[in-house]
Amino acid sequence: MGALPVFRWRLAPDGYATRRQLRARGLRPGGQGVAAQLERPRRRREPLVAYLYRVDLAQPVRPMTPGRWAALAKANAARRICPQCRDAGYVIPTSLGTCAPCAYPESSDSPRSV
Repeated sequence: MGALPVFRWRLAPDGYATRRQLRARGLRPGGQGVAAQLERPRRRREPLVAYLYRVDLAQPVRPMTPGRWAALAKANAARRICPQCRDAGYVIPTSLGTCAPCAYPESSDSPRSV
């Protein structure tokens, strides 16, 4: 198995693109493997690595079907449902698991400073 070609940051030849660059062109890797990689050196740490794919082997992005749109809408709606009060009205933080009022209820026992 051969090693991948490695290019320095911003010096990749034409015909290669990252996933984001492919997506901006309306393309996807389409099952091809990583063709090369970019490395950006950093001081006292490992270099940053970006994987490159060949543009000529990339395929068009699959269009969203009505079923995919429906599934995406259901998933986004589920992110807004608090398990305690059932409706948060916003996307619930995963760190809390509930909406903010349910996660930090005001205690009626504690004296309030006025």
